Amino acid sequence: MTPPASGLHRRKLLRASALVLLLGTQEIARGAQVLAVRLWPAEDYTRVTIESDGSLKTRHFTVGDPHRLVVDIEGIDLLPSLRELVGKLGPDDPNIAGIRVAQNAPDVVRLVIDLKQPIKPQVFQLDPVAAYRYRLVMDLYPVHPPDPLERLIAQRMRELDAASERAAALLGIETARTETPSDDPLGALIAERERRLAQAAPPTTSGPGTPPGGPPAPDSPPRQTASGRPATGTGRRQTDRLIIVALDAGHGGEDPGAIGPGGTREKDVVLAIARQLRDRINKTRVNGHAMRAYMTRDGDYFVPLGVRVAKAQRVQADLFVSIHADAFYTPRPQGASVYALSTRGATSAAAQWMANKENESDLVGGLNVRAQDATLQRTLLDMSTTAQIKDSLRFGNALLGEVGRVGRLHKPRVEQANFAVLRAPDIPSVLVETAFISNPDEERRLRDPAYQAQLADALLRGIVRYFAENPPLARSRQV
Repeated sequence: MTPPASGLHRRKLLRASALVLLLGTQEIARGAQVLAVRLWPAEDYTRVTIESDGSLKTRHFTVGDPHRLVVDIEGIDLLPSLRELVGKLGPDDPNIAGIRVAQNAPDVVRLVIDLKQPIKPQVFQLDPVAAYRYRLVMDLYPVHPPDPLERLIAQRMRELDAASERAAALLGIETARTETPSDDPLGALIAERERRLAQAAPPTTSGPGTPPGGPPAPDSPPRQTASGRPATGTGRRQTDRLIIVALDAGHGGEDPGAIGPGGTREKDVVLAIARQLRDRINKTRVNGHAMRAYMTRDGDYFVPLGVRVAKAQRVQADLFVSIHADAFYTPRPQGASVYALSTRGATSAAAQWMANKENESDLVGGLNVRAQDATLQRTLLDMSTTAQIKDSLRFGNALLGEVGRVGRLHKPRVEQANFAVLRAPDIPSVLVETAFISNPDEERRLRDPAYQAQLADALLRGIVRYFAENPPLARSRQV
């Protein structure tokens, strides 16, 4: 016979009372426990993460003179794990000068972050995902962030300064440095380079003695500057098209990416490969044009997928290469793959699975969904054009042919799927899975700096091959 509902209710109350007697009221009423604390410094922003076994209630505010962020965390006590934050702070953090933690009230811990500059904080909670429990995230964005295009130009200008000074020293000519106008930075960069070459180089002559690369034939179309204006002068005085390649090392920070059977983290090996490729690109010229690599991340920190695309657009990149190391549920699969964007469905089930996995990086890395610009995300998807995808496939085929000379290919053709990181509507973009980090043999190779160098060489050859067959167009003045 089934007991009445009132009897069941009494039994539940008796069991709950017994549990209180066994565990004690303090254990029942305790707040969340801190499991880990992490600090991710970068010039773009610094992230502070507190991971706990339960959701945390917070209140925060900023104070000026000196600048600091104050965060009150309710429901926890001052534990040794929280104090570890102080020891994790390095002197080279671009945004944080110091961290203090104290028990501000019963069950309330106050975290005070002393700042090196004014910041716009984003404080938010993340629900459990992957290997993480609840996370309290504090993202500290500078009010005046560094401009990636200006930084890129400054690096190039320093190179040109050094080159022109060396050339002038050989010819006994004094050089003068001039400021670069900011209204058209790329155009100004090219104009300044032209001026310095004209100053340092000996005059060109016509006729049989004209050096290679001299005046063009009379029927040659006028060359254009990076800003799209016709170049002035002829021969060696003509402007030089600076080619920019955006390198995107996958994952980073809270998002380790795939982890190999030996503990190798994807985010570490792809950053190492990207840095080697960057150094090679910066020393390479294509058809007489200088190249410059731009890293969407150059350290161990998280960058949302849409921000990676926006960064490449900000520097007016000519190409976008996202570098990854594949993983699967079993250790058997091996070989490299290259992917391009598709807005009409994936070319295979494997490509769709890969896109779904890579698109989850924002969840693992810890995206502040409320702070995202939904309009920007929608535009990046809607504006992806057939022309961009066609160019991406050409670029992908050039890379695939070179990477296949280094190791095994997992797929003999460029696959397509809707990868969020490839949605720049105006930049040929590909995602390269360099190898399967889940395969023990390939994991060992990925850890080897010599193999990383081989991959970087192969990717560089693919980039040069693409530009040799598809010269870059003149830039728009939009910066």
